Amino acid sequence: MNNKEQNSNMLRENMERNLNPADIKLPTGYNIEVFEKGLNSPINLIITNHGDMLLADSGVTSGNGKVLKYTNHGFEVIADGFNVPLTGINYYEGNIYVSHRGFITIIKPDGTKEDIISGLPSLGDHHNNQVVFGIDGKMYFGQGTATNSGVVGLDNADWFQKHPYFHDFPGEPIVLNGQNFKTNNIYAPLDKTPAYTGAFSPFGITNMEGEPVKGIKCASGSILRANPDGSELELVAWGLRNPFRMKFDRYNRLFCANHGADVRGSRPIDKCPDEFQLIEYGTWYGWPDYTGGMPVTMPIFKPDGKPQPTFLLAHHPMMPPKPFSNFPNHAATMGFDFNYNRNFDGFGDAYIAEYGSEAPRTTGGKPLPGVGHRVSRIDMNTGKIYTFAINKSGYAATYTGAGGFELPIDVIFDKDGSMYVVDFGLNMPGQIGQFIPNTGVIWKITKNS
Repeated sequence: MNNKEQNSNMLRENMERNLNPADIKLPTGYNIEVFEKGLNSPINLIITNHGDMLLADSGVTSGNGKVLKYTNHGFEVIADGFNVPLTGINYYEGNIYVSHRGFITIIKPDGTKEDIISGLPSLGDHHNNQVVFGIDGKMYFGQGTATNSGVVGLDNADWFQKHPYFHDFPGEPIVLNGQNFKTNNIYAPLDKTPAYTGAFSPFGITNMEGEPVKGIKCASGSILRANPDGSELELVAWGLRNPFRMKFDRYNRLFCANHGADVRGSRPIDKCPDEFQLIEYGTWYGWPDYTGGMPVTMPIFKPDGKPQPTFLLAHHPMMPPKPFSNFPNHAATMGFDFNYNRNFDGFGDAYIAEYGSEAPRTTGGKPLPGVGHRVSRIDMNTGKIYTFAINKSGYAATYTGAGGFELPIDVIFDKDGSMYVVDFGLNMPGQIGQFIPNTGVIWKITKNS
């Protein structure tokens, strides 16, 4: 082990997060406190109909996804050994449903585990996410894409070398325009032979103009549903880049937080909004050729010093709908909940966690933008977005050395109307995607009665 690795491990073991609720700005009449600290990469919090509070540990700090239950002694592990990342949990008819890379697994009341869905296309950048249940008795979940914008490139090298034939898959038959993107060939670095890669293809495999691609049920960037036992899996919608979190409102409408593309890879796209989408059966939501309801061929989406993005598909399945709400580029909309307590402002509105960017990796080398790292309220009558809770600096806590929000990733309400905000934790300095253990937090926000 070299000195850099030793110093990194010492930091991981000894880092204690500075926490100061006073650094978070709230509307008048609200209070915030630390509910629980010292957590490892928490990603999702639920409260069952029995009143049990369950927490999902994504496993990115330990390599082991876990499910924890809140007790008089804090959170205690009730099940582990899940693939990383574990992206979400839910509770239905006595079983805990665990979404983890490639699988949906149930934890039965006796503690035994059963994989009810496997083989999901989650080997790339994005994964299968938390399940939710509709009044039709079906289980719904989002499945993310393999790539940023439809083309496997050097920004995917951490997984395409392990899975060289993996790529994105459409939800219905498509025809490609035939663009091929030139990069260095990671498989032949010594002879400097370039690689050319087409859309919806493995790295180094080209497209022809007019080339057809078959659609599949478990499509990239899709909404899927199945019976609670995993049977009768079917495609609901596709054309979403990363449908990270979904929830039904009181009118049984299904809404989804979806992430726009980054300025990275072989086909970088700039200024893509993050979306809050109303999900309807049979709809194509535009990825990889539309973002925020707009075509990527618009000049606003051209990255500095890079070509204007062009369409990958020769024909589009439909004109994609406009999102219910568009969030700023790199806000990173995550978990959300609807407020049905009249003591809290905005009855019926959605409150959503904004994780923030992973600059400079996702921003084309630009510094941290002043977006995300907050909780926002979506007016469900108008679609307008209002900041609800934000660090007084407007940036992540570590950017200024303050003690407020870092990476908010989930929001839920309890039956009494208290809000819980799950904060993922601190990045290792200079190491995007690596997180310091024991720096995850759950914040609790209440309103004075």
